[in-house]
Amino acid sequence: MTVFGTDMHVATFIFVICEVLFFVSQLVFYLQNPAEENRKYYLILLALLIIYNVAGGLFPDPELPLSIKLQINLAYGSGFMMGAYFPLYFYRVFGLDDLRWDARTGIWIFLIAPFFLFFSVGLPLLDDLPTILWYGLAIPLGYAVYLVGRIFLSIRKKYRGYQNSLDAILTYSAAVPWVLLPLFSYVSASQFVEVMCTNVGFIFITFLFIRKMIYENRKVFEKLNDFDQKYQVDQSAFFSQRCAEVGLTKRECEVAERVSQGLTSKEIAEVLFISERTVNKHLQAIYKKSESKNRVELINSLNSYS
Repeated sequence: MTVFGTDMHVATFIFVICEVLFFVSQLVFYLQNPAEENRKYYLILLALLIIYNVAGGLFPDPELPLSIKLQINLAYGSGFMMGAYFPLYFYRVFGLDDLRWDARTGIWIFLIAPFFLFFSVGLPLLDDLPTILWYGLAIPLGYAVYLVGRIFLSIRKKYRGYQNSLDAILTYSAAVPWVLLPLFSYVSASQFVEVMCTNVGFIFITFLFIRKMIYENRKVFEKLNDFDQKYQVDQSAFFSQRCAEVGLTKRECEVAERVSQGLTSKEIAEVLFISERTVNKHLQAIYKKSESKNRVELINSLNSYS
């Protein structure tokens, strides 16, 4: 079943719509905090996936105002770009250091170079797509098989000793469908099978990404909470030190502290179980010792260095 008179399968179209909406929402979060490296890499991955789904769903189509050879290059090129980006994504986001060489060098030798050699150059010259597919996908397919094993060993090493192996299982499940992209092209898998496999892998990646962001944000909030508590303790200690510096008694310090909290004389009396008159007497003594004329000056005096 296709949509709008094109070759795009309805499943592909649904995935594209959902991914575009999710891309916009994640882009808003990223623009609010561009320092989030993981979200940046995820956005790039999502953008490549959208391009791949659109190009793979629409091309090649003789009815479109583009040459068939260009459409084939766009369709296969988007798949090659996705396959090339995956080692970099897992290397950066999941910290799989064993993929460093593949992410920086291997993809250029075994994925990008064969694409340009066979598809960008070979296809226009030979005009023989079956031959181009047979030879042009041989090296990427072999490299894909190698990457499957490489990623498996990297994930196993990364999560060795973890009691909960869910992350390892999901990470590997997310990677395998995309690493095997050349295989789908090699066996001429249908658009529906290819899209379902690759996008299910992306669902795993999205789950891991959201889970990772929640964990990292939780750690940030915990640090902020610890900082806030430490700040409050430091402020309390500083306030007590300032009270001692101006010569306030223990009771006068208690009254001054309630004043800094914004309490009225009546409220201070109720909290300290003394009369309002006694509170006002303490206030007069506090004003004199701190050289303050009113509550505002008192608070400023006790919350600043002398």
